[in-house]
Amino acid sequence: MEQALAQLLRLRVAQINNCSYCLLVHHAAARTAEIPPSKVETLTAWWETHLFTEGERAALAYAEALTRAADATVNNRIQEAHDRLATHFTEDEILEIVGVVINMNIWTRLKLAEGAMPTTAPPV
Repeated sequence: MEQALAQLLRLRVAQINNCSYCLLVHHAAARTAEIPPSKVETLTAWWETHLFTEGERAALAYAEALTRAADATVNNRIQEAHDRLATHFTEDEILEIVGVVINMNIWTRLKLAEGAMPTTAPPV
């Protein structure tokens, strides 16, 4: 999996989980990964743009479904997001995506639990 995609997934999970500490860290990491600013700035509404590839869109939809697993319904199933992901990625790549999303969900929740608050903005 490309580093830029992994970083987009981490940033999206941080956005969903409202972790301000993680948002600062992963916005800075997105700049370092040279992700186009237009992608970073529209990530909260990625489905409303044409900036993301079909593979990125599938991975972002899956990351959102897995992060919001408690909201799964008959009309919004995680399996459907997984099936869409499988049309763009190999089994090994899917395992990497799963690992990134689960790992980021753990880190955002740990940071929230410890009350981590950014004290300064990272350098631009």
